[in-house]
Amino acid sequence: MPGQFDDGGVRFLFPENWRLEREDTGEGWTVSVQSPGTAFLLITVNTDLPSPDAMLATALAALQAEYKDLEFEDSIDSIAGLPAIGHDIRFIALDLTNTCWTRCFYGAGGTVLVLCQCNDLESELNEPVLRAMCKSLEVDD
Repeated sequence: MPGQFDDGGVRFLFPENWRLEREDTGEGWTVSVQSPGTAFLLITVNTDLPSPDAMLATALAALQAEYKDLEFEDSIDSIAGLPAIGHDIRFIALDLTNTCWTRCFYGAGGTVLVLCQCNDLESELNEPVLRAMCKSLEVDD
């Protein structure tokens, strides 16, 4: 039976063997779901309502500061039935290729940033799980 997160107008399903942590921040809150390996999903809700472009720029800048050879492409998508913008990202860490994607959109509770990441050794197993969690995501209007 999968776990279910339901808080702050955000709901999604996750594997019961993945660890979930929720943390309040000065601007809202963040929930992370960590696989038994290194794959993870991170959702941040910023109640100050920054633009999705601004939240994405901050997330991308943080990744670029950490991973100098990072490559990315802009993306337009739909998350929780809402239009979302983001990036499809690739970088090398510890000799492994990492795939990461960000999506950002306005929700009823604030600006929502979704970030998913897995490395090439885990991608066959965990990328479909991360995509399923994103597909199960619901956000109050």
